[in-house]
Amino acid sequence: MNMNELKVGERAKILNYTPGSRPSRQRLLVMGLTPDTVVQLTRIAPFGDPLQLHVRGCNLSLRKSEANLIQVEKIT
Repeated sequence: MNMNELKVGERAKILNYTPGSRPSRQRLLVMGLTPDTVVQLTRIAPFGDPLQLHVRGCNLSLRKSEANLIQVEKIT
């Protein structure tokens, strides 16, 4: 599943990136969204974009189009 399919409060582990533009992938890696990292979706903006994530003790916002590039596995 892709990260933008998560519901608020769900946790997931990043598996990989879908083929996308190189600059977007590089930006995600710089933000700390590397494979095997656990993330939690904490909020979704009123119109659905951006998403707020809790990653490695920090909160960050991510565009829905960028979240669509990240393949994740839900953690129960």
